[in-house]
This record gives sequence, structure tokens and C-alpha cells, in this order.
Amino acid sequence: MNPGFSAELFKGRTVAITGAGAGIGLSAARLFSELGADVILHQGRTAHQTSWPDNVKAMTSDFTTAEGQQAFADFVCSNTNSLDVLINNAGTMVGRFPADSLTDNEYQHIVSLNQDAVVRITRALIPLLKAGSTRRGSAAIVNTVSISASTGGSPGSSIYSATKAFVSTYTKALARELAPDQIRANALSPGVIHTDFHERYSSAEKLEKTRQQIPLQRLGTAEDCAPAFVFLASNALSGYISGQTLEINGGQF
Repeated sequence: MNPGFSAELFKGRTVAITGAGAGIGLSAARLFSELGADVILHQGRTAHQTSWPDNVKAMTSDFTTAEGQQAFADFVCSNTNSLDVLINNAGTMVGRFPADSLTDNEYQHIVSLNQDAVVRITRALIPLLKAGSTRRGSAAIVNTVSISASTGGSPGSSIYSATKAFVSTYTKALARELAPDQIRANALSPGVIHTDFHERYSSAEKLEKTRQQIPLQRLGTAEDCAPAFVFLASNALSGYISGQTLEINGGQF
């Protein structure tokens, strides 16, 4: 799977990843592992059968609760005293909810998973990132947002899109605030990526219509996204890039 990076690009580095049980997060976790990183990952709320090498430590927790979010932060802290990279990837649409019938519970569920988790976990792990930066000279945060943060998304995804826009702005703010500590913060913004996400929330007809509108004439894959995480996480590759959003959508946006 290694798309041409040095096999030791992240050797001796520690990378924490949320939402790595499937799709984009799983692809990114596998690539960081192949590049020599010590990976600490959150697989989701239920156990997965993924077989990991010795340089990967995995756990499950429910990110719709503050307790589940804190459990992952505690898991990271129990496995390392410094962190080189934090990737906040966990999040989903939960469902398509029309704006005029969205319930308070649905609203809070989406916000907790896509927005609160990013803030709580980042807040908890900034001390480890500062320790990593002191040790290595730099550290990085990469947050997963979405093309819908810019476009507003399709019907029924207003709160999902809004939470992703929040994370996008939060990333820019982190870049400014953490710059004195040599911690870079960037966001990765996938377009329509053919994963279980769209199997759940988009019909085959909708996906085909979208594909026809993409200049590269295909939907993206999780493997299209993984190298971009590596690029933004590596000081050697993107050491002067911070506060930016990298769009991965085949020219759609």
C-alpha cells in the first residue's frame, strides 16, 4: 500500500488516530504503521477483527459520550509520554435529518461525535504534542473535515456539514495558537469517497450522478486519502504548511 514514501518516514514517531476502524481512518492507520510509526488508534464503538502488527495499539470507545472520548485520551496517555501526530478522523453523518424535523437528541448526537470529540481529545492531548515537539522540534494535528463544510452538503446533512465547518475553523485557530510550540494544524477535506459512509447515507443513483459531475470521473477511495494524512503529518514534507485545508475530491470543488 505504501505509495512511494520512505519505509522509515515515521520510524520512532508516535501517531494517534481516531475513527480508524474502517474506511479512511483504517487506510491511514495501515499506512502510518507501514511507515514505521507507533500507532495508537481508536477503532470505533465496537470491536473489529482487524489484525495489527506489534507497533499498533487499538481500543474501542463510544465517541458520542464525553466518557468515551476521555477513555481514548486516557488510553493514549497510558501508552506514551509524547505524541508526534494527532489525527482526529472519527465522525459520521449519523443519518439524514430534515432541518424542520431534526430532534434535539439527533442534533446533540451529531455534535457530540463530530465536534465535541475533536475539541475534548485535542485539549487532552496537546500536552503530549508539546512534549513531542520539544523532543523532535515539531508535531502535527490533522483533522478530517468534509467537502460539505464548504458546500453545505446535500439535503438532510445540515448539522453534519456545520460540525465539519466548525472543525475547519477550529483547525485554523489551533494553527495560530500552537505555532509558538511548533505544532502545525491542518485539515483534510474528502469529497465523495466510496466507503461504508456512502453505502449508508447515499443511494447508488445519487452516487452515480455525483460521479458524472467529478472531473476525474470517479469516486474517491480511502487509499486516495491516506497519503494526504502522511503528507500533512510529516514535517519533512509539509513543515511550512499550517492552518490549511487540503481538498481531496477529484476536482469536484
